[in-house]
Parts: sequence; C-alpha cells; structure tokens
Amino acid sequence: MGGHGALVLGLRNPQLFASISAFAPICAPSVVPWGIKAFSAYLGSKQEAWQNYDASYLIQQQYPADSPANLPAILIDQGLADKFLATQLSPELLEAASAKSGRAVNLRRHAGYDHGYYFIASFIEEHIRYHAGILR
Repeated sequence: MGGHGALVLGLRNPQLFASISAFAPICAPSVVPWGIKAFSAYLGSKQEAWQNYDASYLIQQQYPADSPANLPAILIDQGLADKFLATQLSPELLEAASAKSGRAVNLRRHAGYDHGYYFIASFIEEHIRYHAGILR
C-alpha cells in the first residue's frame, strides 16, 4: 500500500510534505474490498474511523471548496492494464473528490502498464523531478 500510504501521509501532514505523488494507489479504501477488509480488521466496524485513512475523504475535508488551491498538484501515475484498477484502486473517486475540494490532482493514465516493477521504473524519474522542482 505504498501509493495509498503516500497520499494519506501527505494529506494528513501538509506541514511536513511540500509535495505528494503516488503510483497506482488505492484512492478510496473505504469503498473497495481490500480497504474494507483491512479497515475492518485494524480499525473496527465504525466507518467514521476509516475516514482518517481514506485519501478521497481526506482531500475533501482538508481542502474544502472555499479554500485557496495554492498547493502543488498531487501527481499520480496509473497503468491502464493494472488488474486491480477496476475493483480496488478507484482513481476516479479521488479525481471527483479533488474537483470538489479545489486541490489539484494530476492523474496520468498509461496504456499497457500494469501494477508491477516496470511501471514504476518507467516513471520514477519523472516523480523525482516533480518533487525536486517543488523543493527548489
């Protein structure tokens, strides 16, 4: 859950992170099978507790529509051949949440890429350059 962790850590700790990026993250774990199973086991059945670990919820709470969108866009790369895309990752829910909140998300979709090593290896340099550009 590296991508999901990056989103949640960055959104929950904006004072610590100047930029956020992720590869194929679970974007709305409160509503997908993996997230429901994990949250139920670790956080219990009270779904309100799950919201603190759901990027789609956090982005709306932290960046309500009337706040200025002065933070850099969150960079996300997603492979379209990812076998988890349709049932587990839900990037469209994060896009919808970001549109409501005013916090920009740059979700780049890549045909022919799955959830594996070569996907990350193909785009990691761009992520490093993205963060370096913000930190300059």
